[in-house]
Amino acid sequence: MDNASVQNRNATGMSRLMLFLALSRTPHSLLDMTTPVYGALLWLGTFPSLYISALGLITVFAGYTAVYALNDVIDYRVDREKARIAGGLREADSYLDAAMVRHPMAQGLLSFSEGLTWALGWSAVAMIGAYLLNPVCVIIFMAGCALETVYCLMHRISPFRTIISGGVKTSGAVAAVFAVDPNPSLIYVIILFIWLFLWEIGGQNIPADWADIEEDRRLGAQTVPVRVGPHNAATLAFFTIAMALLINPVLIGVSTIGFQPIFAMASFIAGASLMLPPVLQLYHSKKRHHAMILFNRASYYPLVTLIAVVAYILL
Repeated sequence: MDNASVQNRNATGMSRLMLFLALSRTPHSLLDMTTPVYGALLWLGTFPSLYISALGLITVFAGYTAVYALNDVIDYRVDREKARIAGGLREADSYLDAAMVRHPMAQGLLSFSEGLTWALGWSAVAMIGAYLLNPVCVIIFMAGCALETVYCLMHRISPFRTIISGGVKTSGAVAAVFAVDPNPSLIYVIILFIWLFLWEIGGQNIPADWADIEEDRRLGAQTVPVRVGPHNAATLAFFTIAMALLINPVLIGVSTIGFQPIFAMASFIAGASLMLPPVLQLYHSKKRHHAMILFNRASYYPLVTLIAVVAYILL
């Protein structure tokens, strides 16, 4: 019996719960949850009712927990193959997605049926909450799950799967806007989509794929860093991040808050300070370590924007 099987057999109680939370990459998921909260608060310009706030937070947590687990369920065979090729899944203390245990199913710490049950259970919670908020949110959640499935299945097909990833990451924020207002501005929703889409491509998807670039090359995976090369991937990351930073003030301007110079400037400076230094460092070095730094720092960008809008509302 290998070490993973022994750990799986002996893990009970809190340690088992931690494995399930690791499956959903909860530290990263909690940061991602700030995107729908930001999108909703920015559109409203105030806090929603206590009922909507509580139900919304539960639904958002359930949705992100389910989708991240779904990723590992669909990629189960691919992740196991990566582990076989590399002699084990590469862990990195500096990598946010490996803050707990990376891919616990692929490492044999959770069974496939356990992971599937976890994903389906949280999906059910998310769909119930979404229906209570606004039935449109159910459609958006289901579309996000479908896109996540397509994204995973395109691993060996096309680097354009990164576009699918952008669509998945924006779905939570778009759903949140409809949860607090059944008839939001279409212009606001479109610009919110574009802003998050660009941030996801440059600050999340490209550097995350960079983490597995060696394994992906051997697997024949069609990720952006593998297909277009490190130089072009770093250039694309810089361009999309720069565009996201420039679009955020536009998003503020078309919200119900309207353009607020101090608020917009604070969001821009904070975001630029987080993401521009590491993406420029990656552009010059092309090193995996710097891609991980970019991924980690970019993950805090939505939280920074959320803090800015909450401060504006309170003050």
